[in-house]
Amino acid sequence: MQPVLAVLAVGLTPRSIGPLTPNLARLAAQGCMAPMGSILPAVTLSAQATMLTGAMPAQHGAVGNGWLDRESLDIEFWSQSNALVSGAKLYETARQRDPGFTCAKIFWWWNMGAAVDWSVTPRPFYPADGRKIPAVYGWPPSYPAALESELGVFPFFDFWGPKSGLPSSEWLARAAALTLEKHKPTLTMVYLPHLDYSHQRFGPEDPRSKAALTELDQLCGTLIERAHAAGAYVVIASEYGLEAVQTPVHANRMLRKEGLLVVRETPAGEILDPFASAAFAVCDHQVAHVYAKTAEACARAAAVLRNLPGVAEVLDRRAQKRFGIDHARAGDLVAIAKKGAWFTYYYWLDDERAPDFARTVDIHRKPGYDPLELFLDPALRWPKLRIARRLAQKALSMRYLMDVIPLDATLVRGSHGRLVEDPQDGPIFLCSRPFGECGGEPAHGLLPMTSFAGRVLQLMFGDKD
Repeated sequence: MQPVLAVLAVGLTPRSIGPLTPNLARLAAQGCMAPMGSILPAVTLSAQATMLTGAMPAQHGAVGNGWLDRESLDIEFWSQSNALVSGAKLYETARQRDPGFTCAKIFWWWNMGAAVDWSVTPRPFYPADGRKIPAVYGWPPSYPAALESELGVFPFFDFWGPKSGLPSSEWLARAAALTLEKHKPTLTMVYLPHLDYSHQRFGPEDPRSKAALTELDQLCGTLIERAHAAGAYVVIASEYGLEAVQTPVHANRMLRKEGLLVVRETPAGEILDPFASAAFAVCDHQVAHVYAKTAEACARAAAVLRNLPGVAEVLDRRAQKRFGIDHARAGDLVAIAKKGAWFTYYYWLDDERAPDFARTVDIHRKPGYDPLELFLDPALRWPKLRIARRLAQKALSMRYLMDVIPLDATLVRGSHGRLVEDPQDGPIFLCSRPFGECGGEPAHGLLPMTSFAGRVLQLMFGDKD
């Protein structure tokens, strides 16, 4: 079997490859490069499930970064269980072909319970006193312990939150290089996220995003060298491209004004009540799944959303089939934002009644994705002083609220999720070998995302079926 390093460079696009990315440009010239077709929704969990299985969301079931459980009426975001994705994953198919196959999975999603030999993924601890203790989960337990012993503790607060940035990608790249050298997996999979953070904060054309692109190229250059030294081929791909946005769309606020969404008054602010609501949206970047109790509520919600500025299209079940997203987990309606717009999860009408978690980094309690977690509230005169005070409370084992996240959705400058008009602005596939060795030339210059797993398998096994 031929070893392969598969790097997921989040937010990288074909248009990005050029003077700012000499290492990636060199890889493309020596091997191959093509735009990779997007799927709907073009978000992390859906795209990675498609890349791992070769199936669309209608088959694998990952219809977004989160969705409503229709039985419990719980809204679950950022679940990690590998079992939630239907279909044979890349590493499962490889092991069926050769029991000697080995795999290391470093922060790719759907990691917990994955049939791999070495895994590590973010997984904080939540003690009973309300604290959150950053941590990673891995298998076998000795693997993440050895990584942190060698590289230092994973910089969790550089992975998500207002501090997110280069240190998280640096640590993960070093972890992949160390794994290649020490364990020599057949397939080493690593996730490099920090370009995505810059694009969401500043937009893809901002000089700070350009600087992050160069940083990513440098990390990839080092990984390419280490892979070649280990005799491994290299694949570098992305899940989606980001576009500049200016318009937040408050779908849930409009549904509430129309009497479809209901909240519960609590001492911690207003909480979305899915049991009492006739319809509400689970918002995820530029896509929103709308769940309705009745056909009448569904029709009313569709009419509301189709008239809402910033909404490009509202897909009913029949229309969802055209995009391969018609799974039971999908909303009764799927709303897609217009270019330059994105969906907030906000459902309160007065910021004074916002739930307490709205101003914190809390990816699991919020009933939707919140890119504002990448920002410190500019309205705070001394935000670092507030953080220091909260950390002092934590050190004293006191309950505390890290309430430093803004509620001004116009701060967000980049988003993704809708299908891009130009493939140059979408995901990318690069390989150190020519197309003849990794699945063949893409038809019409566009490589389907569903072909990713098959291309990696061919690199590892050649033409073996």
